[in-house]
Amino acid sequence: MGKLQSKGRRSASLYRQFGRAHEDTVTAITTVNSDLCLSGGRDKAVVVYDWRAGSVKQRLLGHDRDVTKVACVYGSSRLFSASRDKRALMWNLQDSSRPAQEFVGHDLVVNGLAVSPDGSSLCTGSRDNSVCLWDTETGGCLNKATISRNLVTHLSWIPGSACVVQTSEDKIIRVWDSRGLQVVQTLPPKQYIQVHCDASQDGRYCLTSSNGFGGEGCEATLWDLRQTSKKVCEYRGHLQSTACGLFLPTSTAASPLVATSSHDCSVKIWNRDSAACLVTLCLDGAGPLSSIAACDTTSLLCASFNTGIHLLKLTSCGGLELREAARF
Repeated sequence: MGKLQSKGRRSASLYRQFGRAHEDTVTAITTVNSDLCLSGGRDKAVVVYDWRAGSVKQRLLGHDRDVTKVACVYGSSRLFSASRDKRALMWNLQDSSRPAQEFVGHDLVVNGLAVSPDGSSLCTGSRDNSVCLWDTETGGCLNKATISRNLVTHLSWIPGSACVVQTSEDKIIRVWDSRGLQVVQTLPPKQYIQVHCDASQDGRYCLTSSNGFGGEGCEATLWDLRQTSKKVCEYRGHLQSTACGLFLPTSTAASPLVATSSHDCSVKIWNRDSAACLVTLCLDGAGPLSSIAACDTTSLLCASFNTGIHLLKLTSCGGLELREAARF
């Protein structure tokens, strides 16, 4: 996967091995509540996993092809998944025997999936150049917008607002107002394809992740959503595509942090404001790292192509450290 940074700390073998969540590559992961995570994979399965106990709680089967994205409102019983089968599905934690709702309307793989903070609306995006807004109660399509060359790669709902931020293969970052499904803001195009986006909890910032190779591209970028063309800083150091980036929850006394995962097998933690890389963990043999999610201020979940899901622990005793605690 290319030569990793010499200062990168490699994962130790002192982790717990739990039962595997998926039989193949894990493509997406998010947290459901303080104990459960939701993941999707190339095995077509959507899995609810108790990451503290190390056990599968539910295996949700309904997609005909690879699952591309998963989403939920934290603490809710409604779970969502998107797939290469051109569909998005809604599941209920209390009844997992079949999907609670099906959202059909895209012509190609669904790569974007974002649910509104109140769980009433779902936004999906596809390689068919379209973005759709759905009523989660009825499954009906409320609106659909198509823009030429807008091959959607990811969607993220901005907390506390009606807006959704979106990345695309045309390298343009768009902000949609879901009420009319209109683009209300665009950020300057990057040199490489933007593959992932995340919005900060206060709704002020957006983080996008870049495709690339050999250290070219491969960065994450922080944007100020209050200023249309304002690029705050870039986080550079990965040697291959940065597949995912997110804002980490922090205590009020701590400096804000950003986490990124890359196809170069590494996870990096950054100071959000200074863009300084604080710690790097290299997960040897994991292959490309596809997705990360924050459980709390000290726990991260990282999905990989080869070795399932990794539970990472972030500690600050005598300096910031990141280590692998479990694998499943």
